[in-house]
Amino acid sequence: MTVLEDRIAMADSDNTSKLDEWFEQLGKMPVPEGYKVEIVEGGIYMTPQRDTHWEIILDVVEQLRTKYPRRRLKSDVRIDYPGKLNSFATDVTLMSEDAVKSERGQWSHEDVEFVVEVISKGTAANDYGPKKTAYATAEVPVYLIIDPYTGRCCIHTLPKDGDYTVRRVDFGGDIDLTETPVGLTLKTDEFPRD
Repeated sequence: MTVLEDRIAMADSDNTSKLDEWFEQLGKMPVPEGYKVEIVEGGIYMTPQRDTHWEIILDVVEQLRTKYPRRRLKSDVRIDYPGKLNSFATDVTLMSEDAVKSERGQWSHEDVEFVVEVISKGTAANDYGPKKTAYATAEVPVYLIIDPYTGRCCIHTLPKDGDYTVRRVDFGGDIDLTETPVGLTLKTDEFPRD
């Protein structure tokens, strides 16, 4: 290993230890039922699940299930990402075919092929900002933001240098992911709006 690789490994290890410690403390707190907890750039965010949010997540999962086995799909499961103290519980995550949990019992961002975030008003800036950067830095091939407030989806592909190529589809249109690792088209005509 080079000195730079050693420093990156140490930083990742320090982040993981700190994140583990924080989640242990959060596990002792009375987090209200129906809330999702994430750590974004060292900030702790708790967001409630809404009916609209859940209906969109379920719609996406049902469409993905036409191609993928249940074991490859995750929702609200902790995955640590590059950057300072990033641990996300993505609304929908598609793991690679050969993904396995680490010795610590966690999934690795290196095995993530597709993530979907459904916007919540209070945390939208995270989804469009630091989370997008973390996903691109981790080279997640496809990142989909679904915004029930605007009725629009933002499809992020081809991660490079911490950013993505972006295209947009309004609710009612098809999200063509056939040329990506996802390999299918998602329908949005039943996505509810807030």
